[in-house]
Amino acid sequence: MAVVLAVEGVNKTFGTGVAVDAASFDVQANEFVSIVGPSGCGKSTLLRLVAGLISPTSGRILVRGKEVNKPISDVGMVFQSPVLLPWRTALDNILFVAEIGGRDPSKHRARARELIELAGLAGFEGAYPHELSGGMQQRVAICRALLLNPTLILMDEPFGALDVMTRERMGFELQKIWSVSCNTVLFVTHSITEALLLSDAVIVMTPRPGQVHDIVNVDLPRPRGTDVLEDRRFLELSARVRDGIGMRWAA
Repeated sequence: MAVVLAVEGVNKTFGTGVAVDAASFDVQANEFVSIVGPSGCGKSTLLRLVAGLISPTSGRILVRGKEVNKPISDVGMVFQSPVLLPWRTALDNILFVAEIGGRDPSKHRARARELIELAGLAGFEGAYPHELSGGMQQRVAICRALLLNPTLILMDEPFGALDVMTRERMGFELQKIWSVSCNTVLFVTHSITEALLLSDAVIVMTPRPGQVHDIVNVDLPRPRGTDVLEDRRFLELSARVRDGIGMRWAA
């Protein structure tokens, strides 16, 4: 498969010290890759570097072979908060990304409706954010990120603000959406379980300064349901990730 994202010896230093230290990894086309590690290890900093929102102190990042040295347009982003415009309906919030990209929203309306159907939001196209649950709002945000079929989707703890049951349900929803869209995804999470359920590979980062300690390939069959949580291979992978960061933290 073709390499979509290459992170090569990237360091990032702020006034408070080193946030990311000599990080290197690749993400292949159509892969779902997660980054896990304790708070403050540089996970979100890495996403901002990949998006071109900040520049590395040293090293380089390439997306489809081109070095990232400014914000890149061919990327979809999903944050912990859905960041929906309260005066726009679900459909119009999804189409907003076409508008800000200088495209004719009407030409993307059919695609937006397809994504709404895929995300289980049929019937809520005309609903405003305050009429939607937190999980539904986040599904709108995911549809928005997918609308223009970007080269890369960056997700920064998109389910972190949701309750445990909704978070679990959203993980399965995202797995379903990704299996159809097949976009390349780089996903940041604190949850080892979430990472292993969703990912083809998990990048394990150490406590600050964040270094890539291990890259764990997840060769479990898809689709993955709750039954996989008791699978011996899943438990072994989970233990490997935990051992990789050298500490016990919530799954």
